[in-house]
Amino acid sequence: QVQLVESGGGLVQAGGSLRLSCAASGNIASIYTMAWYRQAPGTQRELVAAITSGGGTNYADSVKGRFTISRDNAKNTVYLQMNNLKPEDTAVYYCNADIRTWVRAAYWGQGTQVTVSS
Repeated sequence: QVQLVESGGGLVQAGGSLRLSCAASGNIASIYTMAWYRQAPGTQRELVAAITSGGGTNYADSVKGRFTISRDNAKNTVYLQMNNLKPEDTAVYYCNADIRTWVRAAYWGQGTQVTVSS
């Protein structure tokens, strides 16, 4: 059984910064792509940023230049550094990871709330 546990969300003023963390645990053989998604009320869940096992990254256009995704493979952890936050970044942020145990599957964290006040 695999668990993804997120931390680091909260309330911040516009222009501020937050750092999200997501740690994977369980009977893990390999972790492939890790990613952050977000979902604001009344909207669909959207990809924010992703990072491959080799360190390749991609970002949503709305966060390019402000957010940075990184990972620590030794700790099975992915991070999202969010700078210059805007009210439109307010959402629940979810960690996602492509993980092989005895099968390969996608796993989701429980979500962490990020609220940016104007």
